[in-house]
Amino acid sequence: MFSSLSEKLEGALKSLSGKGRITELNVAETMGEVRRALLQADVNYQVARNFANRVREQATGVKVMRSVAPGQMLVKIVFDELVELLGGNTSTLALGTNVPSVILVAGLQGSGKTTFCAKLSKYLLGKGHAPMLAAADVHRPAAIEQLQLLAKGIGVPVYALHDDHGNVVPDAPRVAEEAVKTARRSARDVVIIDTAGRLHINYRMMQEVGAIRDLTTPDQILFVVDSMTGQDAVNTAKEFNNQLDFDGVVLTKLDGDARGGAALSIRSVVRKPIMFASTGEKLDEMTPFHPERMARRILGMGDVVSLVEKAQEQFDAGQADALARKIRRQTFDLQDFLDQLQRVKKMGSLSDIAGIFPGVPTMPDDGGEELRQIEAIICSMTVEERTRPHIVNASRRIRIANGSGTSVRDVNSLLKQFRQMRKMMKRMMKAMGKKRVPDLSTLLQ
Repeated sequence: MFSSLSEKLEGALKSLSGKGRITELNVAETMGEVRRALLQADVNYQVARNFANRVREQATGVKVMRSVAPGQMLVKIVFDELVELLGGNTSTLALGTNVPSVILVAGLQGSGKTTFCAKLSKYLLGKGHAPMLAAADVHRPAAIEQLQLLAKGIGVPVYALHDDHGNVVPDAPRVAEEAVKTARRSARDVVIIDTAGRLHINYRMMQEVGAIRDLTTPDQILFVVDSMTGQDAVNTAKEFNNQLDFDGVVLTKLDGDARGGAALSIRSVVRKPIMFASTGEKLDEMTPFHPERMARRILGMGDVVSLVEKAQEQFDAGQADALARKIRRQTFDLQDFLDQLQRVKKMGSLSDIAGIFPGVPTMPDDGGEELRQIEAIICSMTVEERTRPHIVNASRRIRIANGSGTSVRDVNSLLKQFRQMRKMMKRMMKAMGKKRVPDLSTLLQ
């Protein structure tokens, strides 16, 4: 999401390279460019202005150590201020001591609120909790069905209220209150209430969500913001906060082409922390929001910690040991290669993964087209061809190309890349001198 902003900030900060010291003049010029980059990213005007002023005040007249260039010194100051702008420390959910804990989720229609409720359920499941979802969005026809479908995939119950004829009971406060009672009886320790959204803020919506709050006394109120809406998201958050006094913000659709203004502005405007960030439609594409990690990515410093966490979710120690044995015995084949690529793909798009690494330029997201082509080629091979790639002769390559919808050149290219990778893995193992060899995720580092 921040690719455009990152490029502009990098360009602005490079203007100090080669300078002997930081002066009021060169800092003013650089921060002028930084302020313009922030405004183009749809950051709130006052927020951008205050940010630039704080950096300028700290940077002007700072003595540069011999081992640190002026540009590096300013990057450090900008980084620290970005972390503070994004919230400083990582904020976590504060679940109450009473059982069940109640989390109220609010937001406008189309913000990704219902999907987030399911994502939060899966997140809490992974933390050892037993959540229940309350379908209190009784106004949107498909809301309850959507919530039930999402919850079914992760095995979380949904409390919904229907009359004797199977019609939805249009009483959201009652649904929420009865869901809490049901959770208490069924040993569910967290209730997540999905409330109704509207296309815009109105009195009726605020009155309803306020009634739900008063009846359920939630431990946490989270406001879901569509980051694609830019400054509109910030203005909406401000209105909701005035009415609900929510505890934290959830940013959704960070995988889109949003310019980043909402993420950089909302903390300063509403003075509430960003708690979660959602980067896709899948239920595992949500993570706690870490200001320091996000600041690193914005400034092109990378976020290797997040990559490691993603890799740990996808890669098994036993699988890594089995792979190590295959490499030692030189039996690593195309099926193993395909298995590793599919695990890497589960970590996110190639453009997202590339953005995590420091110094790696932004990659265009082709929707995984290259990986799909590799998968198609290998899947068009017989079991024998996958385990013994050297037998793939000219006639076999033609058949594989036809079966995968690719060209012989593509098949040749894959086989060449595979041979090179096998040699590289063998050399890496010899250089490491260890029995255990990391899998393909490590080759990305």
